[in-house]
Order: sequence, then C-alpha cells, then structure tokens
Amino acid sequence: MTATAVHAVAEPTICAPLPVLGADVTVPLATGGERTYAALDYAASAPALQRVWDDVAAYAPYYGSVHRGAGHLSQLSTDLFEKSRATVAAFLGCRPDDELLFTRSTTDSLNLLAGALPEGCEVFVFETEHHAALLPWRSARLTVLDAPRSHDEAVRTLERALAARDPYGPALVCVTGASNVTGEIWPVRELAAAAHAHGARIVLDAAQLAPHRPVSLTELDVDWVAFSGHKLYAPFGSGVLAGRADWLRAAEPYLAGGGASRTVTRAEDGGVEVAWHTGAARHEAGSPNVIGAYAVAAACTALIEAGPERLAAREEALLERLLTGLAELPGIRVLNLFGDGADRVGVVSFTAEGWHSSHLAAALSAEYGIGVRDGLFCAHPLVRTLLEAERTEPGECGAPQETDGQALSAVRVSFGAGTPEEHVERFLGAVRELVTTGARLDYRTVDGRWVPAV
Repeated sequence: MTATAVHAVAEPTICAPLPVLGADVTVPLATGGERTYAALDYAASAPALQRVWDDVAAYAPYYGSVHRGAGHLSQLSTDLFEKSRATVAAFLGCRPDDELLFTRSTTDSLNLLAGALPEGCEVFVFETEHHAALLPWRSARLTVLDAPRSHDEAVRTLERALAARDPYGPALVCVTGASNVTGEIWPVRELAAAAHAHGARIVLDAAQLAPHRPVSLTELDVDWVAFSGHKLYAPFGSGVLAGRADWLRAAEPYLAGGGASRTVTRAEDGGVEVAWHTGAARHEAGSPNVIGAYAVAAACTALIEAGPERLAAREEALLERLLTGLAELPGIRVLNLFGDGADRVGVVSFTAEGWHSSHLAAALSAEYGIGVRDGLFCAHPLVRTLLEAERTEPGECGAPQETDGQALSAVRVSFGAGTPEEHVERFLGAVRELVTTGARLDYRTVDGRWVPAV
C-alpha cells in the first residue's frame, strides 16, 4: 500500500462478495438464450448494496419533511438526516470544525466549492483529472499541470507550479485519490503536504477512492473531500462535500431559497433583504434528499462493518487475477501512468489491437452478458496522454460510422465489493475468445454505437 492509504492491510481474511441489487438479473444474449449479467462497470455506478436498499425501504413509510416541521414524522426525518451527516463525517475522518454538505454528486460538490473560492484564487489541477474535477474552475485563475509518470514527479510538478504563484493570494489544488481511467492511487498525503507548504489548500476527489479504500481528511491532511453516493453502493442522486468551513461560510449560498435563508424581510426600496445561515444549511437550500443522505450513511456503515481491510484484500486478489489474465492475451495493452506495479483499485482500462473499443464492449455485452465501459471516460486529456495522442486530437466515446479498427478510446473494466470471482473469469474468457477467434456476430454502428447486425 502507498502512503495514500489510511490503514495498512496486514494479512486480512478475504471476505465473500457483499450482496448487491441485481446480482441475479439475467439479460438476453444476441446469440440466443439468457445469462446472469456480469456488472463490471463499477467505476461509472456501483450497484446498491442490498443492506442499503433494505435500510432505505424500512425508513420509507416514515418519510417526512425535515427541519422546522412539528409533526412526528418530520422530527423523525430531521433526526435521521442529521444523524446521517454525523455518520458520513465519521466515515470520512472529519475534524471537529469541518462542515459536511449533502449534494447531488461529486460534480455537484466540486462546482459548489468552485463557487465558494475567494476572489483571485488560483487553482492547480493535473490534466489527468475526471472532467468533474477539471472543469468547474473556469472562473478562477486555472493552471493545468501535465500528467506525471510517478508519484515523485507528481509532487515535484506541483511544487514547481506552486512556487511560481503569487505567494500572498489564495490557492487551491484539486487532485484525484484514484484515477477513474487507470485505477492508480495518487500520493494524496504528499501532495497535501506540498500544497500546504506553499500556502495552498487541497480538495480530494474521492469518487473512485472512497468505495475501495478508507479515506480520512484528518490522516490525509486534505482540506476538503468530495464523493458520490452512487459509486459507494448507494442509489443515484446523492453526494458529499466535507471539509473546512471558512470559505463555505463566506461564500454566497450555492442555491438561493428556503432552508438557506435565516430571515427574509422587505427592504425600504421595495425588494427583500436576506440573512443567510452560516452552517451546512447555507448551501443546502430547498427540501433535501433525506433518503439519499440516509442511503449514503447506510453504505458507509455497511462498508465499515464488512471490514475495509478484508474488502481491500479481496479486491486486490481479483485485480491480480485480472491483470495476470490480460497480460496473457495477444494485442492487449493495459493503460497506466505510474508503471505496472503501481498500487491501484479495481479499475483497469486497456486497448485491444485491431478492435475499436465500442465494438469490443458491444460484443462483450451482446454475446457474453458482460457490462463494461468504453470511450474516453470523461477524462479526455488523460486518455489522449495514455494513448500517446496529440492533445488536440479528437476522440469519440462511440464509434465512427466507417471505422472497424483502432481509435482514440479504450475499454474499462471495473469491480468492487459485490463482484463475484466468476464475473472476472467470464470476462477474461470472453476477451480471450474475441481477440483470438473474433466475434461470433457481425456488427454495425447505429447513432455512434456498435450493435449486432441482426
């Protein structure tokens, strides 16, 4: 494990897959018949844990509006909402004075933080980031750093950039914890130390890290962390931003409306005057997603009780089998920044010689019942770098109508706590057949996607 991981794994017992929704779902095959679906697209959205779904279903009859309601269900829901906040804060190792906000997603969280930046703030981000972390800072003084090829180079690159900035103005570094393309874990603690040494703050995009490894603001010494519930085995529609309160309290509310406002009065000029809340409510206007917040908290609890070390050990065994199996196949190139031995979570992207990624992904689905992701993974600059393409070269997440060969895109296979060993073995067997003997069906493109020509 690298210094980024919060706890070392010391010969833990490997656990069984955690029960998830959809584990028994069957899908039709274009070759005939049905097969149990192999969900290997966890990096996009992980299936909800059965435990989380059961907890949400048990609460649903008691649903009520939160904060200010006098009725029993309203009070119960308010208590559940705030206890969920405390549960997630504990999961993230929040400091006593940190603020935790419930949002819609990682993207929403980072856009919220972008709107809270002090005037004149400089932002530093590597080109390797997911678009959710690369794009929100357009109103700031943005510096995009080249992709590093080692942990040490990442730290040196950041230090050089920070040393050249205005030392008296505010600055923010945004960095991923684990790449959504390669799965590689970044040296978060070392980057945080570099940022703080140069008077900058740092926000961690933990969308891919939190579902696979423990994340602690205190131990990693980051200023904020953001993640999405739907990657942490909760349903869609919930996210978290947690960390230092001062910039958030000084900023205009993310949304103007009820809940964010403490008092609203008529002004002498005929308008209105507003005094805004200063705590979490300041940026949580409107009726909050109570069920979403509770689902995230339930997922945090389930992962803690399952044992992070045991889950990580099981994932590492699956990852080793996957990488070993891919290395045995002709024409397969696994993508990475930091080298073959880099610590990574269960996310692997690769290219297959002679195959467009969309064609391969379509064949895996249609002929084997396997769901993967293909394209540029909302990380276009990173994929261009990994494929050694020109920075301005266009790439497509679908397939050009007339191409049947290599293109600027890749296939991504990703897994997690609910993945059975059989799914990884089925995937390796399917890729082996496809790259050695070809697809059993003919394919064509429809609206930029490959589909069986049947």
